[in-house]
Amino acid sequence: MSRRRRTQIGGQFSARRKDMLESPAYRALSLSAHRVIDRIAVEHCNQGGAENGRLIVTYDDFERYGVHRHAIGPAIREAEALGFIEVVERGRAGNAEFRSPSRYRLTFHRAGRDIGDGTHEWRHVTEEQAKAIAKAARHAKPEKSKSQWRKTPILGGEKRHRKCPILGADSTTTELSADSTTTIYISGRDAA
Repeated sequence: MSRRRRTQIGGQFSARRKDMLESPAYRALSLSAHRVIDRIAVEHCNQGGAENGRLIVTYDDFERYGVHRHAIGPAIREAEALGFIEVVERGRAGNAEFRSPSRYRLTFHRAGRDIGDGTHEWRHVTEEQAKAIAKAARHAKPEKSKSQWRKTPILGGEKRHRKCPILGADSTTTELSADSTTTIYISGRDAA
């Protein structure tokens, strides 16, 4: 009598290989780096497993998942240095015109139309290297992006910042009149 083994999972999932879980790189990860990888894996599941390499996870998403805001950057650098994620496109903070989110790829999952199950960069990390790589990545200075200060955004082909006309001394808006209620009200007198 042979029993049939059930191998179905009821919902979205992110598989982890046994050799990855036992690898020196995986064991060297900090708790914050584990959570960063897990949150990116959650986003991978949310996208149906089809968007690996274009996964968008914001700092707010990481923070809601339990990573302290000041630990997010070092944890991302650590997970990338140990070969579990790749930051495909670095995001930028700032005002609405220049803000863009980072895009991530999990190296232990297939990306796009790739044949196979991932690139598995974590396999190249040896026992001797793992802790040193993790520590160096956590303490490394983040890369500086180009400053967007004083750059005029061009949205939809039009200039958003137009120069306002300068009013001259003979302008009617600079003259004071006796019947101006605004001037009377500002000075504290009652309007008559």
